[in-house]
Amino acid sequence: MKNTIQINKTAKYVTYGNPESAKTIIFALHGYGQLVEFFIRKFQGLNQKDYFIVAPEGLHRFYLKGSSGRVGASWMTKEERETDIQDYISYLNQLWITISDKNQFEKRVLFGFSQGGATASRWHSFGNFNAHQFILWAAIFPPDMNIKAIPNFEKSNNYFVFGTEDEYYSESIIDKQFTTIKKGESAFKMIKFNGNHNIDQETLLNLV
Repeated sequence: MKNTIQINKTAKYVTYGNPESAKTIIFALHGYGQLVEFFIRKFQGLNQKDYFIVAPEGLHRFYLKGSSGRVGASWMTKEERETDIQDYISYLNQLWITISDKNQFEKRVLFGFSQGGATASRWHSFGNFNAHQFILWAAIFPPDMNIKAIPNFEKSNNYFVFGTEDEYYSESIIDKQFTTIKKGESAFKMIKFNGNHNIDQETLLNLV
């Protein structure tokens, strides 16, 4: 017989920048198999006085190869999928409450890379962050979600960013996904850069 129990769990996040002087906060959600202390380095080209970056780590850690060596983190798998989605939305909601209780920001940016794009999409839809700018980077919008029924995407400036040499997504898949997204009531802008499945510094700096 299957049973569940709710428990308290310690979650890790790292930050970059000065929250007292920053006018813009960026929640940056990492991709599959990444750790936040390395992922946040992609944002260190931003001015620390003007930007405060928060990188939460997925609650599921695992060895990338075998049973030892390098470790990565994940937001969810197909197993207990709905439960994990609710857990990470609650986790991100609580983290934002903790940060916003201490500091105020003029602009809120939500950035999701790769697997973190689906996480960011769901949090933007059902969470409490209410981003002014939403960036789906090298990621596919969750196919189980109907963007037409989600008003938060109508309130934000939305961007769909891909590298021209992305090894996980072909040009046809990217274009098809963008066509699907554009059918919603929310405006998405497509941005492409010369590169692979990664975060291009120049494109990121220009965007935020």
